[in-house]
Amino acid sequence: MKRLIAIIILAAVLWSCDSNTTSQEGKLSIVTTTGMIADVAKNVGKDSVSVSALMGPGVDPHLYKATQGDLGRLQGADIIFYNGLHLEGKMGEVFEKLQRIKTVIPVARGIDSTFLLDDPIYQNAFDPHIWFDISLWASTIGEVTSTLIETDPDNASYYEKNASAYTEQLLSLHEWVKTEIATIPEDERIMITAHDAFNYFGRAYDIEVRGLQGISTLSEFGLKDRVDLVNFIVEKKIKAVFVETSVSEKNINAIVEGCRQKGHNVIIGGNLFSDAMGAEGTPEGNYIGMVRANVRTIVEALK
Repeated sequence: MKRLIAIIILAAVLWSCDSNTTSQEGKLSIVTTTGMIADVAKNVGKDSVSVSALMGPGVDPHLYKATQGDLGRLQGADIIFYNGLHLEGKMGEVFEKLQRIKTVIPVARGIDSTFLLDDPIYQNAFDPHIWFDISLWASTIGEVTSTLIETDPDNASYYEKNASAYTEQLLSLHEWVKTEIATIPEDERIMITAHDAFNYFGRAYDIEVRGLQGISTLSEFGLKDRVDLVNFIVEKKIKAVFVETSVSEKNINAIVEGCRQKGHNVIIGGNLFSDAMGAEGTPEGNYIGMVRANVRTIVEALK
C-alpha cells in the first residue's frame, strides 16, 4: 500500500506540471468505479462529460484492486465517483488519499441511513447494493448532479434538466418492476442467488431473497450454510436458483447437486447481473437494460 500511495503522489506531481487533457476536449472527465455509477453520470452530463468506469462486465467490486493504469485514469479525472458503503473495499485508502487533491464523491453519501439495510455480518455497516432498489438508486442522481453543477456552474440548467428526465425514467422503471414481480405467485416468490446482493431488491419488490454467500464476496460460508440452503430449497420446492455474472457458478452448482441428491430437481434459472452490468453496446450494458434483463430472467424462471 505504501508503494501505491507513493505512485499516487508522484502522479499528482507529474499531472500538476501537465495541461489538463479534459479542458482540451472541452468536457469534464469523470471516472467511476462501477458501470451503474457511470450510467448515472452519462445521463446527467450527456455531451458535456466524458465518462469511463474502472470496473467492466463481470468484475466483482468487492475484490477489485486498483492497477497502476487505474491510478493514472483516476489522477487524470476532474471528478471521481464511487459507490461507498464499503462496496469497493480494497480501494478505500486510494480514495482517501485522492480526496486531498481531487473531487472524489461517494454517490451513496446523501442517502438517509434509515433507508439503508444493515450488514448482517459487520456491525455499524450497511449493505452497499443500493442500485437494486431503483427508487433508492434514483437518489444518487442528486449527488451526481450537484457535483457537476459545483464543478461546472455554467451548465447548471442543462444538468438539472437531464437529471429530471433520468429520474422520471427510473421511477417509471421502478413501477414496471413492481408490476412484473407481482405476476409471480406469492408462495413462489423466492430468489436464491450466489451472494446477498439482492436484499434491497427483495425489500422493494416484495420477493424473498436468500444468498449462499454474504453481502460481500469476501465473506466465507461453511458446510452448514450450504446444507441449510439445500434443505430450504427442497422444503419450499423452489423451481430455480440463479447464478451471477460477477460471481463464480461453482457454489450454486453445488447447491443444485445437493438438491438433486435429496430428490428435488432445481434448475439454474439464469444469469443475473449483480455487481456489474453487461458489455457496452448490449441491451444490458446500461442500468435500465440491466434491470429489465434481470427482472425478465427472474419472472420467467419462477412463474
